[in-house]
Amino acid sequence: MKKGKDKPEGAARPARRMPGAEAQSCLLDAAVELFHREGVRAVGVDAVVRQAGVNKMSLYRQFASKDELVSAYLRRKDEEFWRFWEDSLSRHPGDPRRQMVQLFVDMAAKAAAPGYRGCPFVNVAAEFPDPEHPVRLLVIANKAKLNERLAALAESAGAADPQWLASALALLIEGAYAASQTYGPGNGPFDVLPSVAERLIEAALPPKDPFSGPGGHP
Repeated sequence: MKKGKDKPEGAARPARRMPGAEAQSCLLDAAVELFHREGVRAVGVDAVVRQAGVNKMSLYRQFASKDELVSAYLRRKDEEFWRFWEDSLSRHPGDPRRQMVQLFVDMAAKAAAPGYRGCPFVNVAAEFPDPEHPVRLLVIANKAKLNERLAALAESAGAADPQWLASALALLIEGAYAASQTYGPGNGPFDVLPSVAERLIEAALPPKDPFSGPGGHP
C-alpha cells in the first residue's frame, strides 16, 4: 500500500545521486518540460535541477552552461518535429500533393490542442535577439530545413515554382504557430487551416489528371 499522496505531474523530484547518462537524460527531460511551458528566460537552472532531481553540480558536469542546455532542448524539439513530419507524410506515401495537405490537417489539430505552447523555435527566437547566438543558429537551421523539405514536396508534386509554394506554406505554418498562442487552445481559426493550404497548393500545381496515379503521375 502506497503511503502519502501521488506526486503531481511536473513536481520537483528529491535530489539523488545517479550515473552521468541518467542525470543528463533527467536534466534534459526537465528542461524540455519547463522551457516549453514557461519559456527559456523565465526558467533558471535551479528550477531545472529541482525538476530533474539532481544536484547543481550534476547539471554543470553534463552541460557546460545554460545555453548548452537550451541547445540540447532545441535539438530534442527538432527531432520531435521531424518525427511528426514523417508520421504525417506516411499517411499518403508517394502522393506529395496529399502529403502537403495532410501536414496542415495534422498541424491544425496540434495547434488547437489544450496546452500547446506554439513552436519552440519561434519562442526561443523571440527570447534570443542576437542572430549569431548558438541557439538562434539552431532556429535558423530548423526553419531552413523546413523550407527545403516543403520545396522538395512541391517539386515532386509538379509545382512550376516550388520555392514560391514552399515559402507561402512556410508563412502559413508560422501564422498558425502565432495564432495558437494569441487565440488560445481551441479558439483559433484552425478549422480553415487545411483548406487555405489546399487552395495555395492547388493554385501552384498543374490540374490533376483524374486518371493519373498518386501524385498526379500516370
